[in-house]
Amino acid sequence: MLTAVAELAAAELALRSLHTAPAIAALARARAAADAARVPALQAEVAEARAVLDRPAARLLAAGHEQLLRLAEVETLLASGALVVDGCRHGLRADATWLALARRPILFALARRLAEAWPGDVERDELIASVFRTRRPDESHRARLRVEIGRLRTLVAPLARIEASTRGFVLAPRARRQVAVLLPPIEGDDAALLALLADGVAWSTSALALALGASQRTVQRALVDLESAQRVRSIGRARAQRWLAPPLAGFATNLLLPTALPSA
Repeated sequence: MLTAVAELAAAELALRSLHTAPAIAALARARAAADAARVPALQAEVAEARAVLDRPAARLLAAGHEQLLRLAEVETLLASGALVVDGCRHGLRADATWLALARRPILFALARRLAEAWPGDVERDELIASVFRTRRPDESHRARLRVEIGRLRTLVAPLARIEASTRGFVLAPRARRQVAVLLPPIEGDDAALLALLADGVAWSTSALALALGASQRTVQRALVDLESAQRVRSIGRARAQRWLAPPLAGFATNLLLPTALPSA
């Protein structure tokens, strides 16, 4: 039984790093050990862990088409040499080069919109509307767009150029790379929070905040909103309060979890 538990842990660590081959091998050993132990609950846990590999884990946007990807296919994409605008970890990736933009949301939003339109360009007013959330752009918005595009151009210079067109701007990857946008299976500010709660364990607000790298107040507000929408429920009160949510059925949550992909 201990061998099965250890192999399950090894498989989880491999999946968090998107190394699917070692994960499959560890799960095979876990299954053999669980069968030898004859513990139904452990056998069911191994079967569920193995089923994750066959579920959609992310969405791929490329050349105007959307496709669901399993974890192994995500691993293949990241190793393909393509310029990947990664909406799971909020950054840009090409081979071993990783550019983190999680703390630069405006720049990431610009990069994503340009990548979604690739190989075409994006009009300036469309960029302003989608990134700055305004439908009535004025000269101040256009000036801000020029500033932010300049910042993004400097940051992504090792991976791509951002060129001005007649209408707006276009992303031009270096080395004739293909461009792909990788997105989580569900989007929204609460996706990672729901993924953590989907494991069936009762979480405290402080533990969720620690796992997400957010303040307890931010997490508490999100939980209250989700509870009002009947997507989570709480048990206990005050310091003993814990939070639960039903499993997110139909897809793998690995890429929604914090540090699901290596950031360097």
